[in-house]
Amino acid sequence: MPNIALELGKQSASFGVKSAYGEQEDVDGVRLVPVALTWSGFGGGSDEAGNGGGGGGGYAVPLGAYIRRGDDLRFEPNVVAFLAVAIPFVWVAGRALSRVIRALKK
Repeated sequence: MPNIALELGKQSASFGVKSAYGEQEDVDGVRLVPVALTWSGFGGGSDEAGNGGGGGGGYAVPLGAYIRRGDDLRFEPNVVAFLAVAIPFVWVAGRALSRVIRALKK
């Protein structure tokens, strides 16, 4: 049985920038390059009898796109994705901060 960690390492070597920046698209003379925040994790193991397994997963949040019209290049954010991530984050951070302040008052 091949070493699972080495196999996962070989497969994940191509992730990196390719997963954060999408392929360039040309739409009506405008060039678009999508941008995302990505992360992934992998794990694996085996026992003395040679039984093993592994797995992994990943997640991507679309941040926006670089848009080029002629000589003009700018980044346009994806507001919907930002709100979908920011609202739960702010709620959890606020709850944690309120509990820390409450604990420090005691």
